[in-house]
Amino acid sequence: MAEIRLENVSKSFGAVSVIRDISLTVNSGELVVFLGPSGSGKSTLLRMIAGLESIDSGTLTIGGVESQNLAPGQRNVAMVFQNYALYPHMTVRENMAFGLRNIGLPNSEIEARVQTAARMLEMEGLLARRPAQLSGGQRQRVAIGRAIVKEPKAFLFDEPLSNLDAALRVRTRVELAQLHQRMKATMIYVTHDQTEAMTLADRIVVLNQCRIEQIGSPMDVYLKPASRFVASFIGSPGMNFLPVEVLGRGRTPVRFRNGFEFEIDAAVPHPGSFDLGIRPEAVHVVADGDVPAGKATDAKVGVVERLGERTLAYCTLEDGTELIAQDTGRSGIRPGDSVRISFDPSAIHLFDASGKSYQAH
Repeated sequence: MAEIRLENVSKSFGAVSVIRDISLTVNSGELVVFLGPSGSGKSTLLRMIAGLESIDSGTLTIGGVESQNLAPGQRNVAMVFQNYALYPHMTVRENMAFGLRNIGLPNSEIEARVQTAARMLEMEGLLARRPAQLSGGQRQRVAIGRAIVKEPKAFLFDEPLSNLDAALRVRTRVELAQLHQRMKATMIYVTHDQTEAMTLADRIVVLNQCRIEQIGSPMDVYLKPASRFVASFIGSPGMNFLPVEVLGRGRTPVRFRNGFEFEIDAAVPHPGSFDLGIRPEAVHVVADGDVPAGKATDAKVGVVERLGERTLAYCTLEDGTELIAQDTGRSGIRPGDSVRISFDPSAIHLFDASGKSYQAH
């Protein structure tokens, strides 16, 4: 296990800046996920830690050793790639042992490490097989096993599940979480899949346009997004955004474009125009008698998604504003219905024109 520290790290390809002055500490034994859309710089940042891309400026420290100028093999980190990169003519045992033989470890030590990794990954019965005889999930486990036998200071995962089908992704994701719990190893995991990030991470680093938007625990990032980008990127379905007029500071009404008003308590710097953000689970389809007058507004239902434990209603307010509301799993609403919807005032976020978040108390 080792702490990984980045201080004011930057990277450019010619005139194009791809990493801009990033500082970050990954604690020893922590699983940190780099999350962001394509082009956000997450894989480049991982490759800079691995030594596969150079660092133009700033420092990288791995386990207390300044490492930005070290060759990849001297950094003592192991990388698991999106493609498994297994040797097709070698058995699982030979694939896992190959790197250790290259550095001249004794055969007894190599076999002990391979057996330990095989037990950890529950693939003792696969050691004599070749990659063509394995499923996609089994091949990915071999790639992870090849990293484990190196006994590195840290593991780096670059979208390792993206080539698997949906059911196998779920199963392998659980196996990775269990592996981290057993090993207590330092891990950095790159993905654009927010479900992987939310279920695996101790902390999530949300990247956008080559810089860090927010760092926090999965629920902090979900419940307290620092910017409109984070609020829109995290969550499925995404957060609703509705244009509103804030009528004053402190506990004061916000007014929707259809005239509906309700009170929130958010530390906004000034009255004016904002975007109100609220997640679908905090927007409820309600019966007329369930809320006091003035606490709900009218909407027309378009699409209805029945997800078993809950129902999502894609609604339109009278002024044409669209949003997603939630009802119970046994909901009887249908497309075309007129419904009443209410908002949880404690789950409100306000975003100014720059995208900065002001959360309701």
